[in-house]
Amino acid sequence: MTDGGPRIVRAGTSHVERWAFLRAELWPDASLPEHRDDILAQLKGSDDQVAFLAFDDAGEAIGFAEAALRHDYVNGCDTSPVVFLEGIFVEPSARRRGAARALADAIRDWGRARGCIEMASDADITNGASHAFHAALGFAETERVVYFRKDIG
Repeated sequence: MTDGGPRIVRAGTSHVERWAFLRAELWPDASLPEHRDDILAQLKGSDDQVAFLAFDDAGEAIGFAEAALRHDYVNGCDTSPVVFLEGIFVEPSARRRGAARALADAIRDWGRARGCIEMASDADITNGASHAFHAALGFAETERVVYFRKDIG
């Protein structure tokens, strides 16, 4: 990464393979083909979704962030739409050098340009590292929720 930090680029079709690999690191329950399909659908979909990639000095994508404008109620928020950080990931070897913050800033700026005044995110209730990361970026915890399900079929 340069002295100014990572280079942040809006993700596009030329990034699908590396982006899918990075997504699989964050969300391992889906296969690479499933991630590719999700990415292609996102790229063809609404203008209410965006993704950015962070690149190091060698030109390698080392992280990504995805966001969406949410027009429905977002827990803890007072306005609509809200820019929602759907996922963010930086390769472990590239962490603690500003890539995640730069990605989150790109998402924030994208949301501001679309009239948002609030940014939200979520994390698994047991993921303390994610909670600390969000706090370091200036997010404030608003509530804790446990979801329930009952099979009625």
